[in-house]
Amino acid sequence: MNNLQDNDKIREGLIAIIGKLILIIIVLVITLVAMPIIYFYSNKPKGIEEKKTDAAINTTGVKKDNSSYWMAPDPSAITDPALKMQVEYGKELISHTAKYFGPNGSVARISNGLNCQNCHLQAGTAVFGNNYGSVASLYPKFRARSGSVENIYKRVNDCFERSLNGKAIDTAGKEMQAIVAYINYLGTNVEKGKKAEGSGFKDLAFLDRATDPDKGQLVYTAKCQSCHQPNGEGLLNPEKTEFTFPALWGKSGFNDGAGLYRISNFAKYVKYNMPQGTTHENPQLSDEEAWDVAAFVVTRQRPHINVPKDWPDIAKKPVDHPFGPYADAFSEKQHKLGPFKPIAEEQKRKEVLKNKPTTAAVKK
Repeated sequence: MNNLQDNDKIREGLIAIIGKLILIIIVLVITLVAMPIIYFYSNKPKGIEEKKTDAAINTTGVKKDNSSYWMAPDPSAITDPALKMQVEYGKELISHTAKYFGPNGSVARISNGLNCQNCHLQAGTAVFGNNYGSVASLYPKFRARSGSVENIYKRVNDCFERSLNGKAIDTAGKEMQAIVAYINYLGTNVEKGKKAEGSGFKDLAFLDRATDPDKGQLVYTAKCQSCHQPNGEGLLNPEKTEFTFPALWGKSGFNDGAGLYRISNFAKYVKYNMPQGTTHENPQLSDEEAWDVAAFVVTRQRPHINVPKDWPDIAKKPVDHPFGPYADAFSEKQHKLGPFKPIAEEQKRKEVLKNKPTTAAVKK
């Protein structure tokens, strides 16, 4: 009898010990699972919470951090019916300019048949695609090219006369008013006086050598001519109303007064947008390929525009402005094709000297 009681006590003791061991194991498992979670939230990377706010902020296009860029507001969100119709017409004119102002235009026949969005991608909304994000916020502004303060109407007509190699349109007309309304609407989420992140062109370093049109021709043949055609004439749509792929030179190309005729602008444009499928985050061309193909394109024959009043202060000409006279001793060829570093360094040196206080000023 005593032996049975002893056995029962031993059994009960073992059960109690096993129960405690199981409890300890459960506590350890819970601790092991919980500790990483506790550690993660107590040491959470700063960027994680910011990404949540970015998602909301990016719908308005306002930059939160260096990975966020301006996003165009959607015209479909406009509640005023008249304004919505005007803005949408403006977008249509930017997207299909040739249908309205090309060689067979329905409004006027005054341009080379290119569309505004051939230079200002996705109707002026693409990041680093020469977009309109900063136009409303920065204009009117002084432009050294004209030596005067320009408004948006002047800027639009500059494109008609240069990039579209055409004529200026009536600033009071329905079409100009629609284009300006669209551009202004795109800038409604950008603070006045500020530059939208991702507008204009993305920076591209100068080469240590001159650009090479012959090397650029090889790049063009391999990566560009399938769309823009061997002679740069572009490819028209079946209806012949506008270009599916725009002309890059020849009678339908932009003239030599256009912004893209400056080699640095064209090199930046193709580096971060071409060939098709390229984004500024995933370029397909090397820096050398971009510069050289730009050299090839801008040295092809194209229309000329006579603009003798451009750059009244020649000291303000960009390093790659292709026409003299200049405020330095570098040749016109070097200003057009490089190398550009020596020119940039010379301009910087002169700017430093210009801003350096005189001895009389220091004594005062």
